Amino acid sequence: MDNVLEYLEASAVSFSDKIAAKDDKESCTYRELATDARRAGGILTNYTEIRKPVAVFMEKGVVTLKTFMGILYAGCFYTLVDPTFPVDRIQQILSILQTDVVVTLDEYKDKLLESGYSGHLSTADIITSHTWLNRYFPNQENRLEKIRQKINDTDPVYCNFTSGSTGVPKGVLICHRSIIDFIGHFTDIFHITSEDVIGNQAPFDFDVSVKDIYSALKTGATLVMIPRSFFMFPNAVVDMLDENKVTTMIWAVSALCLLNRLHGLKYKVPAHVNKILFSGEMMPIKQLNIWRSYYPDAMFVNLYGPTEITCNCTYYILDRTFTEDDRLPAGIAFPNERVFLLGEEDQEISADMPGTTGEICVAGTALALGYYNNPQATRKAFTWNPLQTGYPEMIYRTGDLAFYGEDGLLYFAGRKDFQIKHMGHRIELEEIESVLSGVSIVEHACCFFDEKRSKIVAFYVGEDDKKQIVEEMKQKVPEYMVPNIFRQVESLPITKNGKTDRKRLREIYENGKNR
Repeated sequence: MDNVLEYLEASAVSFSDKIAAKDDKESCTYRELATDARRAGGILTNYTEIRKPVAVFMEKGVVTLKTFMGILYAGCFYTLVDPTFPVDRIQQILSILQTDVVVTLDEYKDKLLESGYSGHLSTADIITSHTWLNRYFPNQENRLEKIRQKINDTDPVYCNFTSGSTGVPKGVLICHRSIIDFIGHFTDIFHITSEDVIGNQAPFDFDVSVKDIYSALKTGATLVMIPRSFFMFPNAVVDMLDENKVTTMIWAVSALCLLNRLHGLKYKVPAHVNKILFSGEMMPIKQLNIWRSYYPDAMFVNLYGPTEITCNCTYYILDRTFTEDDRLPAGIAFPNERVFLLGEEDQEISADMPGTTGEICVAGTALALGYYNNPQATRKAFTWNPLQTGYPEMIYRTGDLAFYGEDGLLYFAGRKDFQIKHMGHRIELEEIESVLSGVSIVEHACCFFDEKRSKIVAFYVGEDDKKQIVEEMKQKVPEYMVPNIFRQVESLPITKNGKTDRKRLREIYENGKNR
């Protein structure tokens, strides 16, 4: 297998009339998904070239999935651009992509045009229409077959954007081979089959959704997409899980915790759930145990891995009860992924050195191709393995710290730099600082992350008007990047070498946070 479309095509044969995907408004069978995707691909070939990006400007849904697959049939790769993002953020992403075509829906056209986009626009519900295709593009099959012959397993499938340290987002580019190698092991290890119904929580620009989409396509499972708006109403989420007989939840930690805090499971416990896999940040043991109390017989799995290594590189299937004083293991590496620790001098830290902290590094086919149109950032993150001197081996240096326990398992130990995980998103604190410092009434700013409370804390020099600061920041970055706590100060402390004294600021915060 060398193309993820083979997943869809096989399921369209084996499970042709089975529901492949559904959202709160519509559904489609595997036959319909494959047919409409080819129609969309045929049309898109008229507006772009193979191996080029196509931006999808809409929220997740059945039509979004059809569009993704259509883009792959056209020999291109997709990027979902969230219409709820601020215009500045949309402009940044589109500027990096330099796409020839954007696929959207009528309801989002004005927002897209507001961002300054002036290229070709296609409407998703039109390009998946057989009427449109048959009327205007009757000879697309030959073109699609020729394109397919030119695509290799190292060609890109999608580009998901993460936060960048300079204030500019980075597009992580993932290829067919990386997805195929990962999803094959993922579905086997966790026993995902055609009998499963996968309850998708993650937005389609977040790599947790990659596991949902391609696990379903590979196995013939049904993908149920829960709208983002439902998470403001936990009863609606729980009802959707129950009514659709969802068996598998591959969710961000923040979403599981949110459902707990809003007492969703006190309203109803969906009866068919038997697998709960979580990732994105450290799962609080207290929250985990609440879920396990409702599902004592379910499989619970802790997943770890950054976007740059195709979703996850380690896993731990919970096999015992954990107390709040315990640390949850990151576990062991997925097959065909080599995960190892490097010390400060690039020396290997092995399992026979328990408790010794090092940076998590990853090698194997799961590695991203790099950052799209950003060779400098690519060279910095994707480097030669210093332990392999006989031949060049590419590795990804995660910037995450870990250690081996006495049990031989990996345990996450925090960030090497100022990059954080918040609400399931990887965020550079420097980007928040850059935007905050750009607010009209702010002169200087410094941020850090309160891990225990899962709060972004901002110290700043400027006027004491939190409302205005928040409003201006929301024009530049998504809401999850706006600090939760603001502290106005007359000046920021500095170290002897002239840098902002982050350690001192954290001390000030810790001493005064309960006041």
